[in-house]
Amino acid sequence: MPYANLRGQNLYFEDTGGDDPALIFSHGLLMDHEMFAPQVDALRAGYRCITWDERGHGLTAGDHLEPFSYYDSADDLAALLAHLGIERAVLAGMSQGGYLSLRCALRHPQIVRALILIDTQALPEDALKMPGYKLMLEAWSKHGLSPEIAGMLEHIILGEAWSGAAAWKAKWQQVKPHNLMQCFATLGGRDDISDSIGAIEVPALVIHGDKDFAIALDRGERLAQSLPKAELVVVEGGGHASNLTHPDIVNPAILKFLRALH
Repeated sequence: MPYANLRGQNLYFEDTGGDDPALIFSHGLLMDHEMFAPQVDALRAGYRCITWDERGHGLTAGDHLEPFSYYDSADDLAALLAHLGIERAVLAGMSQGGYLSLRCALRHPQIVRALILIDTQALPEDALKMPGYKLMLEAWSKHGLSPEIAGMLEHIILGEAWSGAAAWKAKWQQVKPHNLMQCFATLGGRDDISDSIGAIEVPALVIHGDKDFAIALDRGERLAQSLPKAELVVVEGGGHASNLTHPDIVNPAILKFLRALH
């Protein structure tokens, strides 16, 4: 399996290969590289598609996880692109993947050709939601993933009655407590970059589900308004992982955006 040992991390990645333009997809909290399978299937014929598992997630997750920030994850992304010999790429990130992609654009602007930002934001987490999340994850960490918590996660991330939910619930059963709690601490402790992203001058596509229970649509709208060269696509009926549950809307929007890049 393809791994890159970079910056003290053993990063799992998949690369379709091929010529530029290259896209690198960064997943959300509790997800992994497989959440972008609908996009890779749709785009691989014309684009080089890289997916990867971030710190504490998927096949990158190990038996220990040091405290880290999304700037560390942004540096991981930049290092992975360099490892693959890619000088510039389109960064596509969902939720947490958007947090690190935005920070990568601020810290490493020279490697960013464009941004695709899916159900994400530049703001910190909604303070009213954090205590409930903390209680839920502490219970999961101490007692395992109960059917009730799995159902709440499904509702928050995947929406209602999505046919692929069972596979992700099975993945969540395997998450180890140290990875769970450190990744949540990173999520909750991130900085507010909403006043900084005006410096990001590359084209951006902001995609947001109108039924996103984790990040309200108005936060996605604010993100699109704050980026100098952004357009917004609202996914009707889409929840937090709208690219996974509504690829019939998301994929054409991404293709249209990519074809317009010069």
